[in-house]
Amino acid sequence: MTNLEKIQENINSIITLNQEEWLMVAAVLEKKFIKKNDFFLQEKQICTSIAFVDKGVLIYYKTLDNANEVTTDFAFDNEWVTNNHSRLNATPSLLNIKAIEDSELLVIEQNNLLNLYDRIPRLERFGRLLMEQAYVKLVELSVDLQTLSAKDRYSKLLQSYPEIFQKVPLHHIANYLGVAPKSLSRIRNTIFYQK
Repeated sequence: MTNLEKIQENINSIITLNQEEWLMVAAVLEKKFIKKNDFFLQEKQICTSIAFVDKGVLIYYKTLDNANEVTTDFAFDNEWVTNNHSRLNATPSLLNIKAIEDSELLVIEQNNLLNLYDRIPRLERFGRLLMEQAYVKLVELSVDLQTLSAKDRYSKLLQSYPEIFQKVPLHHIANYLGVAPKSLSRIRNTIFYQK
């Protein structure tokens, strides 16, 4: 499946575009390759685009004053990546978004996206639904961190992203789950030995 077929399938899973509309979208897509450990977005930059992850893995994280990193999210194949807060408010990003393996993205610049929304009203619905999904994910994570045990958060993450342990370093996963790496190892061993 080509890059364009993958993004078209993703969009068509939510809305249907006709051939003319799809050509308008394809015309503004920009292919971008990001090497492992390079950034899609760095703290203090203003996010000016949204991107479809054709291939690869990116992490969202915040660098604290003591230089520790707090991992807040991931983006895998066939998912969208952006910083909505920065992009929609044109304010400096509080987060970094970094590739943790060589990644290929299809990028739409914000000005092109707004133009497409004007020309293809159904696409604006797609954007709204993506925003709603991002919001629901954020609320779920917040509730999970406050109400679920670390073991339950681990199980839920594994259910949502079965490939995560093959693609994401353990310290990022532990950080995302709100546990120390040693605690994550204990949780994994407990679950492994229960099987």
